[in-house]
Amino acid sequence: MSLDRRTFLKTLGVVGLSLTVGDVLASEDKKEKSIEFYGVLYDSSRCVGCQTCENMCAMANDVHAPDGKPKTGLVRKTDEGHRTVINSYNTSKGEVFIKKQCMHCNDPACVSACLTKAMYKTKEGPVIWRGEKCMGCRYCMVSCPFDIPKFEYFSSNPKIEKCTMCFDKIQTGKAPACTQDCPAQALKFGTRRELLKEAHKRIVEHPEIYVDEIYGEQVAGGTAFLYLSPVPFNELGENTSLQNKSYPELSKGFLYSVPSVFVLIPPILLGIYEATKNNKNKENDENE
Repeated sequence: MSLDRRTFLKTLGVVGLSLTVGDVLASEDKKEKSIEFYGVLYDSSRCVGCQTCENMCAMANDVHAPDGKPKTGLVRKTDEGHRTVINSYNTSKGEVFIKKQCMHCNDPACVSACLTKAMYKTKEGPVIWRGEKCMGCRYCMVSCPFDIPKFEYFSSNPKIEKCTMCFDKIQTGKAPACTQDCPAQALKFGTRRELLKEAHKRIVEHPEIYVDEIYGEQVAGGTAFLYLSPVPFNELGENTSLQNKSYPELSKGFLYSVPSVFVLIPPILLGIYEATKNNKNKENDENE
C-alpha cells in the first residue's frame, strides 16, 4: 500500500510546527487548568452497599447492571460492561463498602499517553474518550495508575470503556447518574473545592468516624473523585503507594532530556497511520 506523500509531508510539517508553538500550547493548557473542576465526594462510612449508583450508571450509559451483590473477599473490577462497582471489605471496623470508577485525575496519565488526544481532559474536569480520534494503541490502559480504562476485545467495533462522570449530563447542568438517588447520601456532586471543604469539615467535626485523610486530595496529583473512610484506605483495597506528584509531571524531566528525533517518532508513526488509512479508504471507494 502506497503512502500519500502529500499527507505524510503535511504531518511532518505539523510536527515541526508543534515544536515551535509548544510554549503557546502550554499556556493554553494552564488556562484550562485554571477553570474549577467538578468532582464527586464518596463517603464510605455512609455507604450501605445497595448498588443504586451501579444501577443508575447502567441505565444512564447503557452498560451492564450489577452482576450480584457485593461479597466480602470477592473483589470486582470495572470492565468493558461495568463503569463503576461496589466492593465489600472486612476491615478493622467490620464490613465497609467502597466504590470504584475512573478517578478523573487533575493531570491524567492516560491523557498524557494518548497520541491522538482521543483520551481528553475536559475543562469541566471529566476525562472522556473520543472514539473518532482513537487509533487503538491502548496506551491509556497501560499508563493509568488506577487500572481503569478497559478495551472491548470481543466487539466488532471495539471502544475504550470507562466512567465519564456523565459529562453529557454535566454539560446540561445535571449531576452524574451515580450521585442521584443514593439513599444513604454517600455521594455528593459539586466543585472540587467545595467537596474538599466539606470533606475536611466532616473529618474535623467527627474524628471518631473518619481517618484523617482524603483519598484523592493529593494522590497522583489530585483527582476529581474524593474519598472519606472510617478505616485506613489500604484496608479498602486502595493503592496507598501511589505518589502525590502527577504521573505526567514525573516524565517531563525525562522528555526534555530526550533528543527531539525520539520525541517525533510517535507523531510520525501516527502520520503514517493516518495517511495509509486515507489511502485505504480511497482504494475502497474506487473499488466500489
